[in-house]
Amino acid sequence: MNSVKTYTLFTDHDIYLFKEGKHYKLYEKFGAHSVDKDGVKGVYFSVWAPNAKKVSVIGNFNNWNDKDHILFPRWDGSGIWEGFIAGLTWGTLYKYAIETPRGEILEKSDPYALSWEQNIQAASLVSTTWYEWSDEKWLKNRWQKNSLNAPISVYEIHLGSWVREGCNPKQFLNYRDIAKKLVPYVKEMGFTHVEFMPVMEYPYDPSWGYQITGFYAATSRFGSPQDLMYLIDELHKNDIGVILDWVPSHFPGDANGLYRFDGSYLYEHEDPRKGFHPDWKSHIFNYGRNEVKSFLISNAMFWLERYHADGLRVDAVTSMLHLDYSRNEGEWEPNIYGGNVNLEAKAFLQEFNTAVYKEFGDSIITIAEESSDFPMLTKPVHDGGVGFGMKWMMGWMHDTLDYFKEDPINRKYHHHKLTFASMYMYNENYMMPLSHDEVVHGKASLIYKMVGDEWQKFANLRTLYVYMYTHPGAKLLFMGDEFGQTSEWNFTQSLDWHLLKYPVHKGLQTLVKDLNHMYRDEPAFYENQFNKDGFEWVEADDLENSVYVYLRKGKRKDDVFMVILNLLPRSLDYEIGVDSGTDWEVVFNSDDEKYNGSGVKPTVFNEKNEEYSGKPKSISLNLPPLAGIILKLKKDKKYKLQRIKQHKR
Repeated sequence: MNSVKTYTLFTDHDIYLFKEGKHYKLYEKFGAHSVDKDGVKGVYFSVWAPNAKKVSVIGNFNNWNDKDHILFPRWDGSGIWEGFIAGLTWGTLYKYAIETPRGEILEKSDPYALSWEQNIQAASLVSTTWYEWSDEKWLKNRWQKNSLNAPISVYEIHLGSWVREGCNPKQFLNYRDIAKKLVPYVKEMGFTHVEFMPVMEYPYDPSWGYQITGFYAATSRFGSPQDLMYLIDELHKNDIGVILDWVPSHFPGDANGLYRFDGSYLYEHEDPRKGFHPDWKSHIFNYGRNEVKSFLISNAMFWLERYHADGLRVDAVTSMLHLDYSRNEGEWEPNIYGGNVNLEAKAFLQEFNTAVYKEFGDSIITIAEESSDFPMLTKPVHDGGVGFGMKWMMGWMHDTLDYFKEDPINRKYHHHKLTFASMYMYNENYMMPLSHDEVVHGKASLIYKMVGDEWQKFANLRTLYVYMYTHPGAKLLFMGDEFGQTSEWNFTQSLDWHLLKYPVHKGLQTLVKDLNHMYRDEPAFYENQFNKDGFEWVEADDLENSVYVYLRKGKRKDDVFMVILNLLPRSLDYEIGVDSGTDWEVVFNSDDEKYNGSGVKPTVFNEKNEEYSGKPKSISLNLPPLAGIILKLKKDKKYKLQRIKQHKR
C-alpha cells in the first residue's frame, strides 16, 4: 500500500520557468519541505527524474523499503515526481529509489537536500535553513564594501585546516568554534573579506571541496546549516564580507550523486567530449539543457539569499569556456563557427551573472577563476561581455612568482616580468591571487619560492607583498602565507601557528597587517584601482639596478603615493624625477625592524631643482636592500584651503 499522498508546491508558472531554464529559486519547490497538509504535519518531496519508471522515498522511517512510499509523476511532462508523507520531521534520513527504464534501482541522495550525512554513500536529511539573522546593518551597506571603488583584500580559507582541534585528522572545529577564533583574527589583520573554499557537501576530503555531491547542503563536517550561518553572521557583524567558492563546472561520479541520476545523462552532457573532464575524472554539466541551467542558477541564488553570501568565486571557468581544455586534437568537437569556445557554457555564465546581479544589484560580486585571455569576462553582458564583477589575474601571479624565484644576479634579465601586467591590467577588473593552488603539489610554500638565505627569503616576500598591495586591483592571500608558513599546505592538519613565536614570521604577519590597513585607509590605493587614473610609472626600465618606481593616485590630485621596489640585496642611493612643488615623506618601509628587517631607514635627501628623467626636479633616497618603500605626497596647504572654500560656496 502506497503511503504517499498527493501534494504539490509547483504552480503552472513554476513548471513553465523550470522547462525554459528561467526558474532561479527552485530550492523553494524541489527537495524535502516540512508542510502541513489538511492539519497533518509531514514532509513534501519532489525530484526531477524524467526517465524514471518509478520513484520511491526510502529512509530510516521505512527501513529503506522502496515499495511503501512511491511518489506521483506530474501530468505536465516536466519529469517531476512528488508527494506528501505524513509524520516525518526534521532529521529524517532519506534517499530516492529510482527505477530506470532497464529495471535497475538507483539509490540517489536528494540534489536539493539542505543537509547530508558524512559518509561515502551519504543519505540526505530533512533539514531547514531557518535562522534568525542579525546582520541587517551589513546587508544594507555592503554595496559599498563590494564596490569596485572600495578596498577588497581577501583571506582565502580552507575551513578544515585553518585550525584543528587536536591531532585527529577528522577532529574538525564546528563552524561556531571557528567563528570564535577566525573573526577576531581576520578583523585584527585588516582583511575586508574572507573566501571559503567550497562549503557545499563533498564526500572526498582530498578534493578540498571541489568535487561536490550536495550542491545545496552546507557540509556537515563542521556542523549544521545554522552553524555556518552563525559564522557568516559573526563575520558580517564585524564588517567582514564572505565570498564562497562555487563549482558549476563539474561533479563526481558517486553512485548517490548526480551522475546518471535517473539512468540517463540527465545533469551531465552525454557526449564525453563535452561531458567528461579528463583531468578530474568528473562529469561536466549540460549547459544547453534548460532544467540544468535552472538547477545551477538557483543554486547560486540559494547561497546568496539563504546564507547571505556576499559573492561567489566561480571555479574552473577556463575549463567551462573552452571545448579543447585539457584535450588533444581529435578529442573535442568545434562549435558551429569552427572555434573552441563552448557557446552553451558562455551563454550559461552570461545568464548566471545577469540573474544574480538583477536580484542583488551591486551588493554582491561574482569572480571568475580564469587563466586564459578569454575576452570581456568582466564586461557587461549587454555589451557582449560575460558579466563577472572580477577575474583572477593569473598572468600577474605567474610572472610575479617567476621573478621572485630568480637569483638577484639574474633579475635584470627578467625585469619586465614585473612591468608586463601594466600592459593589460585595465582590460578586466582584476583580483591578484596568491591562492591555495600555488602552495601545493610540490610547488613549495610562498616563503620557499623565494631565493637566498632565510633573511633574503623573508625580505623578498615582504617586498613581494608591498608590490601586491600597491599594485592596481583587488587582493587575495591564502591562509598561512601571511606569516610565512614554511611547509606546503596540508589539508589534513592545522596551519603551523607555532611559527609565530619566531621573529621572522611574526614580523611578516605584522607587515601584512599594516599593508592591509594602509590599503583600506588610503583611497589612493583603491579608488582608481580599475582605471588608468590610479597608476603611473616613474621608472620601469632600470634593469641594472632592479629598481621599480611608480605612483598610485586617488581622486584628489594631491592624494598620491610613490612606491619604490629595490629588488637587489644591497643598499642604494637612488635619484628619482619628481614634479615641481612636490614634497615627499617616507611612510612605509618593509625593511623596518618591526618587520624583522635590517632596520635601514630610508630618508629623502639632496633635492635638486634640475630636470631629471623627464621631470623638472629630483629627489634622492637611500634604499634598503630587498625592500619596498612607500612615500606619501605631502598635501599642498594652499590647494587644500582652496578646495574647502570652493566646497563652502
